[in-house]
Amino acid sequence: MREFLDYLWFRRGHIVDLAVEHAQLVLYAVGIATVISVAIGVLVYRRERLSAIAIAVTGTLFTIPSLALFSLMIPIIGLGFRPALAALVIYSMLPIMRNTIAGLRSVDPAVVESAQGMGMNRLRRLVRIEFPLAWPVILTGIRVSTILTVGIAAIAAYINGPGLGEDIFAGLSRIGTPTALHLILGGILGVVVLALLFDAMFLVVGRLTTSRGIR
Repeated sequence: MREFLDYLWFRRGHIVDLAVEHAQLVLYAVGIATVISVAIGVLVYRRERLSAIAIAVTGTLFTIPSLALFSLMIPIIGLGFRPALAALVIYSMLPIMRNTIAGLRSVDPAVVESAQGMGMNRLRRLVRIEFPLAWPVILTGIRVSTILTVGIAAIAAYINGPGLGEDIFAGLSRIGTPTALHLILGGILGVVVLALLFDAMFLVVGRLTTSRGIR
């Protein structure tokens, strides 16, 4: 344990740099996935067949093994940040889209009808009534997606992507050497810490962006 702590202190700058790269990759991926998934969810949540198709497609993509999907990106986009980002966007979509559809469907129809009776058109009802009421459910989907993506993003190093996976794969390639375990554990610890920080961030965002009446 002492040796590992000394290793962390000695490599603290390098680990922090990798953690920042990892966090940026996750934020970009989840941000893009959120825009796409929420937009699709808003378009299909009233249509049972279309919403089932949308969830089925994203669910099927989600079941592709991560190493296989990252490998498939190589001949299409190449190596590095872009293929890693594309793969993570695909993995991030399912929880967000599913929760967007579920959240919007959970809004009490009587509330929507009351807003319609007050003269609100469909867009205003969506923006001012349905989306705010569905927001806690949607945010939960984004939160779950982010935590999942933090873990999967470590595999991006397999295709020269940025992040803490660089140390994990470096350690795996040096199994049997004195530094192998330190590299692997350092990378894993960084991923765990990032996941906890993101989780805490979403708890704060939820309290700040959710109306007291629906918390």
